[in-house]
Amino acid sequence: MASDMNDYFNKKKSEGGGFKKSSGGSGGGNGGGPKGPQMPNIDLNFGGGKAGLVYFLIAVVLMLVLAKPFTIIEEGQRGILSTNGKYQDQALLPGLHFIIPVIQKVYVVDTKVRIINYASRIESNIGGSGIIAKPAVTVLDKRSLPVSIELTVQYRLNSEFAAQTISNWGFSWEDKIINPVVRDVVRNVIGKYDAEALTQMRNDLGAEIEAGIRESVNNLKNAPAVLQSVQLRDIVLPTKVKEQIEAVQIAKQAVQRAEQDVQRVKQEALKRAEEARGIAQKSRIEAQGKADAVTIEADAQAKANLLISKSLTTKLLQLEQMKVQGKFNEALKVNRDAKIFLTPGGSTPNIWVDTKDVRKRTTAN
Repeated sequence: MASDMNDYFNKKKSEGGGFKKSSGGSGGGNGGGPKGPQMPNIDLNFGGGKAGLVYFLIAVVLMLVLAKPFTIIEEGQRGILSTNGKYQDQALLPGLHFIIPVIQKVYVVDTKVRIINYASRIESNIGGSGIIAKPAVTVLDKRSLPVSIELTVQYRLNSEFAAQTISNWGFSWEDKIINPVVRDVVRNVIGKYDAEALTQMRNDLGAEIEAGIRESVNNLKNAPAVLQSVQLRDIVLPTKVKEQIEAVQIAKQAVQRAEQDVQRVKQEALKRAEEARGIAQKSRIEAQGKADAVTIEADAQAKANLLISKSLTTKLLQLEQMKVQGKFNEALKVNRDAKIFLTPGGSTPNIWVDTKDVRKRTTAN
């Protein structure tokens, strides 16, 4: 088209000798007056057809680069599309998206897990991507004593309602939702107890605080945030309360030691009593054994005597006497000076005394 226009102007130039300037004199329009200014010869070919196409393509590429009619949403992110200042209800998912430059704009928001550390002392490694450091939550206990609570809150932006959250709360939504909710719940929970009892209720307090924060966040419209966890890290008590608790602990430990001493003394007394009881029981058993042995022996002897008495008859006694008398007769053959004492009635035993040796006596049964 540029070449056609160029040919047209060249043809007009050759035919009419250029443009003539009209004169107000009597010479008329066809006079031979001076020629007016001529139209410059513009080369619209840009040096040829191919070169013009290259320039056109370069211009298009530059326009695309400068205007950037596309955006890329990465994993763990969502895109909030704004058209003439109005946010689209549905957030853009990860991937490549084309937009209309100038008219449309995409705001990228992070949907990965974020962390807020509430601590009395800010650690040097805090402040990285997705980690926010804030002062410990200072509240009053039941007796209006100041208590500092250190905890860690893990949460993330609800990707399903990301566009509505940004539209309602803005890009600083976590400072408007998470932080106020945490401080309000901690204040309500700690305010119900005395400072001395807080350290003993650590696990119960952590569960109660987490339940309160979770309920408050979930009850917000469109559930803007998803609460992952809440960890109660430390309970910082006032100095006076710490001293009182330490004094109570020392007193309790002293009482426990005294109770342990009493129990030890009781155990030792019981041990000695058991030992004495065992010794006494052993003595009784031994004495009872000896008595039982004597009784058994006596019973046996009595039974033997009874059997012997029953077995003795007159003829048997006479036979025994004759046997003894025979022994005496044998003895008299050897010792004629011996004296024999016979019991009255001629019953045994008879006693024989050797008169030759007074120190020797023999008793025969």
